[in-house]
Amino acid sequence: MLARAHTFTIEGLQTRHVTVEVDVRSGLPAFTIVGLADAAIREARERVRTAILNSGFEFPGRRITANLAPGDVPKAGPGLDLALGCAVLAASGQLPGERLDTHALFGELALSGELRACDGTLAVALAARERGLKTVVVAPACAAEARLVEGLDVAVAERLSSAVRVLRGGSPDPPGLSPSRPPHAIRRESRQPDLAEVRGQHHAVRALVIAAAGGHHCLLSGPPGTGKTMLAQRLPSILPLLSSQEAIEVTRVRSILGSAPRGLARRRPFRAPHHSITTAGLVGGGQRGWVGEAVLAHNGVLFLDELSEFARSTLDALRQPLEEGRIAIVRARHAAVYPARFMLVAATNPCPCGHAGAGDRCGCTETELARHRRRLSGPLIDRIDLLLALERQAPRTLGERPLTSSKSARERVVEARERQATRLAADGITMNAHMDAALLARHARLDATGEAMLQRAGERGLLSARGQHRLLRVARTIADLNASGRVRPRDLGAALALRPEATLGGSRAA
Repeated sequence: MLARAHTFTIEGLQTRHVTVEVDVRSGLPAFTIVGLADAAIREARERVRTAILNSGFEFPGRRITANLAPGDVPKAGPGLDLALGCAVLAASGQLPGERLDTHALFGELALSGELRACDGTLAVALAARERGLKTVVVAPACAAEARLVEGLDVAVAERLSSAVRVLRGGSPDPPGLSPSRPPHAIRRESRQPDLAEVRGQHHAVRALVIAAAGGHHCLLSGPPGTGKTMLAQRLPSILPLLSSQEAIEVTRVRSILGSAPRGLARRRPFRAPHHSITTAGLVGGGQRGWVGEAVLAHNGVLFLDELSEFARSTLDALRQPLEEGRIAIVRARHAAVYPARFMLVAATNPCPCGHAGAGDRCGCTETELARHRRRLSGPLIDRIDLLLALERQAPRTLGERPLTSSKSARERVVEARERQATRLAADGITMNAHMDAALLARHARLDATGEAMLQRAGERGLLSARGQHRLLRVARTIADLNASGRVRPRDLGAALALRPEATLGGSRAA
């Protein structure tokens, strides 16, 4: 007798539908699983057999063949246990198979028959809805996560016997927390750093607000102790909360990695990898399904401190995600595309000793300066919208009043983003940083004075064609912050002041 059940396997960030086909027929007792199963699935034979017996059912003493279709897709993880167990019971006549066609089954079976939670429940629930399945059966600890998906019924099953009852038309178990995943202690949200703690560096604070308002990439350059890291760490405090769609995307990634919060994520990710990170660690692809920091920063902020200390090949791997908002990983017989739409905020010293431009404190040779500049490739810098040079502040600035607080800055940022979202709604994007050349021509038109300013900047060789587009995006954001419907010459001039390419290019004071 043949039975089929539906489940899903996760590879990287991709969720693949798996049909579990089980055939039970006469022959020497055996339990074979085929279909590119990993070690965890091959070991499921013993888990499924013992769980069935300990749940009060009969394990058929005949030849059992389980096929995981499609056969050319690798399957991994213990989340297929429940589908295997229910398909065996259906194939042996102990469970009617009608509801197996409309239910997705996902969970690991303990030897006692208890259903354990597995990572990636939200991703599985989303995939089940897209597949047209009506219900997903999961462990109690995963119920809240699965219920984040609208239009899908969630049936809670504490044990294999509970799942069988659901598939027979009975009621599911009440939602709760499974003993296999104990509740975490409820912690108060940690206080976020505030821009009100920043003294001085008013031009950098203003630039940070512009970057947050338009989703622009930003590079902070200056001697040690000028507040580069302090400013970058306060960027999340002025960003708007995640939209519903963004929250689903962020929570899905965290669910797959086993760190999903209770409910939807609301705060944007902030990732700050160490400069010793490898290329695979930053963009992924070290092994099949490996996800890098750039993907984990999707819809949030990727902060690279000590940018010049990163390997150049590692930084160059960021060119594609900075331009396209995605990462394409291609390996032998395997390709994957991951979302990576993040804001890049980087900080670097102007020279190896860090004191270039601070009087005569710098002792670096011209060779050392040239080597330092070569670590930051031109194409990478060309993809960064705002280039800020920070200088040491006089001691008296420590007693000055701050320029703004995070609350006030966030209000301005939210208003500017709402203006952008309204203007760009018909174009399928929400932020100025994502506008292409055609959209810039439509939404960032310049008058004659502005065109002359842009032309002069290009003639001086300070801006590439890509740099001019980025300049217009920043100018459009400055206009939005000023509630202006058009880009004025003063908006363009303010944007030009935030792209001083010449200061990064060559002198000791760079």
